[in-house]
Amino acid sequence: MDAEIKNQNNYKLSISNTDRKLLLVIFDILALNGGFLLSLAYRQDYELTWILVEDNPVWFLLLNGLWFFLGYLYQIYDLERAGRFDSAFLRVIGVGFLTVGIFNFIPYLPPVLPPSRLPIFITLLLPIILLFFGGVIYIAGIGSVTTRSRVLIIGAGRSGKKICRVLNKRAKMVYQVLGFIDDDPQKTGELISIKQTDSGKKLKNPIKFPVLGSSGQLLDIVSQQDVAIIILAVTDEVRGELYQVLSDTIQKGVQIISMPLLYEQITGKVPIDHVGQQWSAALPLDHQGLTRIWQVNKRVFDLFWVFFGLIFLAAAFPLIAAAIYLDSPGPILYTQKRLGLYGIPFNMFKFRSMIPGAESGKAVWADINDPRITRVGKFLRKMHLDEFPQFINIIKGEMSVVGPRPERPQIVEQLSEEIPFFRVRHAVKPGMAGWGLIHHGYGASVQDTVMKLQYDLYYIKHQSLWLDLYILSRTLFNTIRFRGR
Repeated sequence: MDAEIKNQNNYKLSISNTDRKLLLVIFDILALNGGFLLSLAYRQDYELTWILVEDNPVWFLLLNGLWFFLGYLYQIYDLERAGRFDSAFLRVIGVGFLTVGIFNFIPYLPPVLPPSRLPIFITLLLPIILLFFGGVIYIAGIGSVTTRSRVLIIGAGRSGKKICRVLNKRAKMVYQVLGFIDDDPQKTGELISIKQTDSGKKLKNPIKFPVLGSSGQLLDIVSQQDVAIIILAVTDEVRGELYQVLSDTIQKGVQIISMPLLYEQITGKVPIDHVGQQWSAALPLDHQGLTRIWQVNKRVFDLFWVFFGLIFLAAAFPLIAAAIYLDSPGPILYTQKRLGLYGIPFNMFKFRSMIPGAESGKAVWADINDPRITRVGKFLRKMHLDEFPQFINIIKGEMSVVGPRPERPQIVEQLSEEIPFFRVRHAVKPGMAGWGLIHHGYGASVQDTVMKLQYDLYYIKHQSLWLDLYILSRTLFNTIRFRGR
């Protein structure tokens, strides 16, 4: 009876993450389309009736398609970002202007823009205003509702601290970390300090989480704390008493997830330093690239983009070639030995962005302010234009449009001795654009390469044409914003 009263007193309204995303999508659809319809009605050349939608379905399909594509690109529906005004405001406004701007200036498909200024202004601004207020309503209404899954972490070591920091930094709106479970008796009751940044800087007030007990007390703690998820952050094989206790918690409806898998889902990279004996979590043992149909689809996808890339390259080549030669006399193009699929070497083409003889036969990483980079070379790198001759490598089948960036044989030899799983990158063709490139940029050290490898392994495990399209879109936006090297 007392337990029932306690549960009633502690009851809080809860909405699942799926429902939260659905509500957010509904708010956006109503705001975007409602604002568009009102702007058409304001122009007085359209009658605001359902017939308007029936007669012009392309308008609404195009408008919503643009919004959701750009919204996915800029992570509008990331619940962690969507639930905070400071992170959601600029994204909603920015994606809103992009969506409405692109939509209105696509010829023939959307309604013709009115000749006078005020209706144009209303057409552009009204949907964005409603999107903004829809976001405010969502944050004020749904953000105050208790929605987080209550989480216990088994293991208060390095892996446990790592996933706790990631959850607190990047998924605080989704997960509530209650504390740790650890069989070290000296840790029981201890408060584990968790830094709020991955940068290594010490903060004055790190967040502290308690070690609530040992695995033998797990069942009682799960019941008392109303735990929904247990994160297994131990690098050794699970056996004996812990295995039995975890089996019992599953029967109580508790979800158990390994630290590497959850870390991968949240960050988009594989934690190669934290897999321990769960080495299979780091390796793409059954990735899509092994299937024949994927290889054909990938090749068609590559050739489609090469067609447009070669048109641009042909138009831009004379200007780029002249700029390179006038800035620093020497060859316009140069080739460099790289390792491709299955570690097979090939000659990769690039526009020269450094002074002639920059490496003198020795593989050297390029720094951010490398003095060997020419003035034109800096511009080419910022716009990723130095990579465009690699369309030739794609035609030859040595590279793909999207994939891990290829490395030089000397660096591969060095890094393979220092970094576990490094040669797994050669399970797929290297690419001009990549998952690691859009998240971490170009590597300039072993530490950078370790970080990029984690992203590359994630890409190999989850590769798809949709992911490739997302990577290309992000690369294009980074290019426009001069976010290259």
